[in-house]
Amino acid sequence: MLDHLNIDYLALSFGVLNLLRLVSYLPQIAAVARDGNGATAISFSCWSIWIGANASTALYAWVKVGDVALATMSMFNAVCCAIVLALAMYKRAVAKMQINKATQAT
Repeated sequence: MLDHLNIDYLALSFGVLNLLRLVSYLPQIAAVARDGNGATAISFSCWSIWIGANASTALYAWVKVGDVALATMSMFNAVCCAIVLALAMYKRAVAKMQINKATQAT
């Protein structure tokens, strides 16, 4: 089906784009960490789905395909998504506690 494409170019583009994806988590994590409004722009359901998708890809790549590199990259993606989600959950809980404390003080 893709005989006319050089598989090395596909592998290179896959690798480069996934490395960029891994690096792109850092600004997202920093933005959530700096957020002072309870990280309300972060969708828990969306990030949970991304965790599941990346983790299942990692398991599939490891168990069914035997591709350790793909499994490692996918698991790292799942971990980064989990960091974003956990940090957002923490920020949201802190914001809720602050709102409750302010409400009780008045």
